[in-house]
Formats: sequence, structure tokens, C-alpha cells
Amino acid sequence: MSNGSFPPTFRRPSGLLLAVAVLLVAGAAGWLAWSAFAGDGSGERGGRAPHASGEPAGGPGGESPDASPDPAGDRPGADPSGDAGDRSLRGKVVVIDPGHNPHNGEHAAKIARTVDVGTHKKECDTVGAATASGYSEAEYTLDVARRVRRLLEDRGAEVRLTQDGDRPYGPCVDERAEIGNRAHADAVVSVHADGSGTGNRGFHVIAPARVRAGKADTSAITGPSRTLADRLIDRFGRATGAAPANYLGGGSGLTVRDDLGGLNLSAVPKVFIECGNMRDSEDAALLTDARWRERAARGIADGVTDFLRD
Repeated sequence: MSNGSFPPTFRRPSGLLLAVAVLLVAGAAGWLAWSAFAGDGSGERGGRAPHASGEPAGGPGGESPDASPDPAGDRPGADPSGDAGDRSLRGKVVVIDPGHNPHNGEHAAKIARTVDVGTHKKECDTVGAATASGYSEAEYTLDVARRVRRLLEDRGAEVRLTQDGDRPYGPCVDERAEIGNRAHADAVVSVHADGSGTGNRGFHVIAPARVRAGKADTSAITGPSRTLADRLIDRFGRATGAAPANYLGGGSGLTVRDDLGGLNLSAVPKVFIECGNMRDSEDAALLTDARWRERAARGIADGVTDFLRD
């Protein structure tokens, strides 16, 4: 037409239609570029698993510097046994009793004095056992107790130690029991490592016998303490891969005693766990391994957790 208009069969595209067309073209180009980068959608990019450093997880060798043969993981700070954010033990009080004290040997006269444990009198405390290399039971128990505390606190429990390396010696066995009683603890675990003969291997848990003598009366706690012992035997064995002791308990991992002041004087559920034999070279190799101690702590924490959730 002489006035420059289009024939009636054609209409000039509106501005909106042009904008939509441009967006569609740009979107298609972007999708093609992303597809080339992303590969087949299996999680690989450019033929490599995504990792912040640009290397496969764990570095060029493919193994993390702190990798462990334990598939559940054993790095301090991690609690692989429970769901993230698990606070199921909120409101529960747990006392962990690290056996002996690294400084007991410096106070021989004080730890040798006797205290009343109901059935008889016995020493306030002892120096405990040690490996052939000189790693002491007291060092072991304090390290494991601190690891157990961390794991249980992560699950919401209030955790108290009978000593945290903050005492010159002890406490004496009667005071150790009293600490749990005063706390109205829902569970108490006394952590130890045995000092038996070479060739005697494995762990065992000691539950209180029924005792009523003097100021000792375990009649109300023998049942729940036995349940706590059973949970610990199960969980400790699973976490560490260790077998129940081959030298007592008939292979069950359980012994019952009436001569331990820490049990006789307890008014709350309490057990001892002997995590291994420090005087056997194979057990000593485990007890002195920090990664194995983390697994031991996890086994104890899991046993306590199972007991408190029952």
C-alpha cells in the first residue's frame, strides 16, 4: 500500500511476542550448555564426583586422611550412632566414673586408707593396671569417659564425671557411689580396663549382686543394673568388634560381684565395664589406639542410650 501499511493478511508482531521468543531461544541455549556440563545426570560433572577441592573425596589417593576401617566412622565430634539432632536423652542424668586417677601413685597413703563398703572395708582406691609400655588404666578411663560424655551430651543428656583430672587423687570408692546417688542419676557406668594375665582377652561388664549389709542395700537396683549391663554388652561388642572375656563370665560378658564398694553403695542403676586386659599385648594394642577408644566410647554411650530409652 502506498501509505507503507502491511497487507491485511499479515500483522506486525507485538512487543510481548518478541520478548517471549527471545526468552525461549535463550532458555534453550542455556539448557544445552548445562547438559554438556552436567553429563548423564548421575551426579558426576565432567566425569568426576563433585568435591570442593576438585579432587575425588579424600584427596588424590581416594582415602580420607582420617579414614577408619569402622564403617560407622570414629572421628571425635561425630556421633554416627544416632540421627543428626537426636536429643532423645533430654532430662536424663548420667554419671560416668573414670576408674582410678592418674595421680593416685603420688598419694599412696591416702588411697591406702580403708572405707566402709557395707560388706567389709577396703582401700579408698588403687593405682589401677597398666600396659607393658606404661600406658595406665587411669589415663585410659579418663580419655574414654570424656568421649562418652561428649556423645551423650550430644543426645541431650546431662552428664557428670566423678573426676575429670581435677582431683589430686581418688575419689574413694564410697564417694564415687555417693556422687551418682546425689545426682539421682538414671544410669552410672564405671569405666575400667582389667589387669589379668597374658592370654586373657576381651571385655566384661560387672553388675551388682543383691547385697544388704551395713549401709549397703542393692535390692532396688539389681534388676535395672542387670538390664543396663545387657545393653552395654550388646552395644560395646558391636561398636568395637571385641569378644566377651575368655577368662570369666563363661563367655557371656557378664559377671556379678558383691565386693565392689562402687556397686554396693549405689542407690541408682550402676555397672562397671572392663573394656579389655591391659596386660595382654593384643588387648593393649587396642586400648592404646585412640580410634579404638572412640569406638569403645560409642559402644558405652549406645548401651546407656538403649537402656534409657527402654
